[in-house]
Amino acid sequence: MATTFIDTAACARTRLPGAQGEMAEILNRDLCGANNVVGTLRWLRAGERIEARCAAENHQLVYLMEGEGVISLKDKDYPVKKGAGVYLGPEEAASIRQSGSAPLKLCHLVVPKPRS
Repeated sequence: MATTFIDTAACARTRLPGAQGEMAEILNRDLCGANNVVGTLRWLRAGERIEARCAAENHQLVYLMEGEGVISLKDKDYPVKKGAGVYLGPEEAASIRQSGSAPLKLCHLVVPKPRS
């Protein structure tokens, strides 16, 4: 198995509609042959949020790399900062919003349920 180094600063950033911030795919089939995971970096500014919703066939992990935010999970808000994260199993959902003075940087992984 070969090691692939990905310069995440060189990955194209895309502004998402509806105050969802910016994102860049950093881990996928095209970049490095990853067939079982898609990884993105996400950036949120004041007033922006992401809605992470798992389908029945996947799992998600959202990890806070920089900044401060609020994770809303099952109708409860949790203030979070760098180093915090949330795991979402099939059919679970959470929203993440920026709350500090600096942009929020997130690493978001989506892993499909293994096929039998």
